[in-house]
Amino acid sequence: MDGSKLAETLRLFGLRPPKTLTVAITGACNQRCGHCWLAADGSDASRHVPADTLRRVIGEFAALGGTGVRLTGGEPLCHPDWLELLRFAVSAGFAGVSLQTNATLVDDKSAAAMRQLDFPGLTIQVSLDGATPETHDLVRGAGAFEAVILGLRRLVREGLGPRISIFCTEMRHNVGEIPALMALADDLGVASVATGTMVLCGRAAEDTPVAVPEPAQYLQLLERYHADPEFRRLYEKLGKVAALEWSCGDTPRGEACSFVENPYLTAQGTLYPCVLCHADPYAVTGSFEKALGAVFAEGAPLWSKLLQASKRRPQEIAQCRECPELLTCAGGCLGRAWGSLGDVMAADDRCQIRRAVRNWARAKKGR
Repeated sequence: MDGSKLAETLRLFGLRPPKTLTVAITGACNQRCGHCWLAADGSDASRHVPADTLRRVIGEFAALGGTGVRLTGGEPLCHPDWLELLRFAVSAGFAGVSLQTNATLVDDKSAAAMRQLDFPGLTIQVSLDGATPETHDLVRGAGAFEAVILGLRRLVREGLGPRISIFCTEMRHNVGEIPALMALADDLGVASVATGTMVLCGRAAEDTPVAVPEPAQYLQLLERYHADPEFRRLYEKLGKVAALEWSCGDTPRGEACSFVENPYLTAQGTLYPCVLCHADPYAVTGSFEKALGAVFAEGAPLWSKLLQASKRRPQEIAQCRECPELLTCAGGCLGRAWGSLGDVMAADDRCQIRRAVRNWARAKKGR
């Protein structure tokens, strides 16, 4: 199946063609993070996807018209062929290629090799969950902060700072450090900082020391943003925090989901229609044993049902029907609802946060 035939098949089910494929090249990881969706850990070689399989999948996605690919894990640098796979992705004709890493395994040699790729579309997304060792290491283990900062400095020394995006998972113990994280990122010389609220699934649903932030913490962050010119300057230069963006406008959102533009392929060969929607009843398994176009075609009827559920959410979820923010969130994220509550028709787990932020913004305008 070529790209045009796949696009037509998906269109018949009301779906959009895939744009960026996130593919886990391994289920192994050198850390055991308290908020990990996948509960990845260990260095078992059996958890690495064979390089030949990955080259085929990446090549087929390019042939189908995909515009980008993200290599993730586990920790992708645990895969013995990660660099060769990154080179292959860069050579496949994509507009963008991203490597998602905790950066603790980045040494001088690998940093230099990434620089030598000389690919304008390369992004290196580095996980950093706080501006201090105490905060970051609570999630990722003793010594993790020192190791990621060292990895970041090695990448920056190779001139890759403009390619680096730091991603921080918002948790109860670290939301207050977002301004300090912006300052640290600026000092390091990286290009951007984005954050996203922890989802209560995977290891985060177990007995861990991390927890979801409270709405009041976001209101404190908003007050800090408006009172602190330096934080505001750094945010406008580097930042992307949903709660701060929610406070800025009332732009109606036409739809909550856009399946299947950003699919996610696990190291076990399960294809989900979205990086945030790991709903097994709507997944295609055994993907590594099939042609990728056939996998997407197989998933189309499932994802069409999921899309219809997404469209029904604003009318069928009681909290949505009664919510003054319905037009701006369109029922919220179905994937987060599944991840936190196991129900595609549950309310988005950030509803209370969004309402608190929007109420704050309205009150701010009335002051």
